[in-house]
Amino acid sequence: MTLADLTRDTMTACGVTSDLAHSGGMEVVSPVTGKVVATLATDDAKATEAAIARARTAFKAWRMVPAPRRGELVRLFAEELRKSKEDLGRMVSIEAGKSPSEGLGEVQEMIDICDFAVGLSRQLYGLTIATERPGHRMMETWHPLGVVGIITAFNFPCAPWCWNSALALVCGDPVIWKPSEKTPLTALACQAVLDRALARFGDAPEGLSQVLVGGPDVGAALVDSEDVALISATGSTRMGRIVGPKVAARFGKCILELGGNNAGIVCPSADLDMALRAIAFGAMGTAGQRCTTMRRLFVHADVYDQIVPALKKAYASVTVGNPLESDALVGPLIDKAAFDGMGAALDEARALGGTVQGGERAEVAGDGYYAHPAIVEMPVHDGPVLRETFAPILYVMKYTDFDTVLDDHNAVGGGLSSSIFTTDLREMETFLSARGSDCGIANVNIGTSGAEIGGAFGGEKETGGGRESGSDAWRAYMRRATNTINYSKELPLAQGVVFDI
Repeated sequence: MTLADLTRDTMTACGVTSDLAHSGGMEVVSPVTGKVVATLATDDAKATEAAIARARTAFKAWRMVPAPRRGELVRLFAEELRKSKEDLGRMVSIEAGKSPSEGLGEVQEMIDICDFAVGLSRQLYGLTIATERPGHRMMETWHPLGVVGIITAFNFPCAPWCWNSALALVCGDPVIWKPSEKTPLTALACQAVLDRALARFGDAPEGLSQVLVGGPDVGAALVDSEDVALISATGSTRMGRIVGPKVAARFGKCILELGGNNAGIVCPSADLDMALRAIAFGAMGTAGQRCTTMRRLFVHADVYDQIVPALKKAYASVTVGNPLESDALVGPLIDKAAFDGMGAALDEARALGGTVQGGERAEVAGDGYYAHPAIVEMPVHDGPVLRETFAPILYVMKYTDFDTVLDDHNAVGGGLSSSIFTTDLREMETFLSARGSDCGIANVNIGTSGAEIGGAFGGEKETGGGRESGSDAWRAYMRRATNTINYSKELPLAQGVVFDI
């Protein structure tokens, strides 16, 4: 069976009935083999406008459905995801090149956020607020916001959509999904699974959840539309610099999940075996193509000669291969541009005196771009170290002073994820304090990757400041109203203002 045949069969199992061999359409290339596995019809700006109009109509009906009833749809969706977990996980592996374990893990993340959202549907709490006026009550209420446009990246082709859509749906909002041009098949498969839940639900409005397959013109139409109340965009910082100002110019709301340049610090008291395992996954998992991938590592001089040789040994022994035909831990880079970018960064590191192990193209059958993960000992915190290269490169640097390493840790544009390995309480608490890590995620004795859905996910600085998934991230999908009710026979004004007529 060819990979194209496996793709077709997997999509059929998920419930997709659309044409995967559309003449003259958009080619979908699997990074596993570098071959075209489907050709899809595409949407354009006009089709996007029509989808927005359908979603706007759906919003008027969906916002009036009680939140617990909206939660029932998401509960049914979670049931359908459980039934289709193997097929969706396989689709993630085919289209994004992830290992089977990571593909299944991404689908499990969708299931988890659905479970969270179902509970949330009965907990969209406001507040009762003390008022200075007698005979009055002040409170805040939360209401559905409107149409939510979701733009996702290739490296997590379905989980971020579900972080947004599960919360948006229980909050009363319809969703329109523009997936990466590199991973549209997973999006169509997810929508097909949701369609089964919608059929079971029975009375959801048309246009409640839609997928648009296309290029930048589709994303631009979503971003520019005043009928799209919220744009949630995952991607590069460059993309965020374009999207953010455009949405702000029309006074829309934006959730930006952008680049990261995540670091770990290994302190003298660290459990080195634990640190080794955490760093290895954080730096090499998903072929270095996670937004939370560990890209910089600061190691104290006292333990440098213990952990760095062990890391080099792990890098030399890690398996690289086809995730559909082997149990390799590292799969392909998404395309040639990613491989070339990795090579350019390594050349720049060498020019600055860096010592490189790995980085060569791995010999794997087919035309995919597989690379051996690279570990680079750097004499300086400069050059490519200061930028995010979406590839399995770990820059290692030695430090001696804790205050100085905190400054270096924070001296990059990205502010997504971070970690420290220590058993020293003072170092731990300092890292988590106001003068410590400036990232949205700060971990102790675990790596930078592997966030759970219960916490809000996102970062600061050039990561965009957005928050998705757990905690109180639901508030971004709703509008807040402060209400004051006068149940007295008087009309006192606040702040003691007198205005008698």
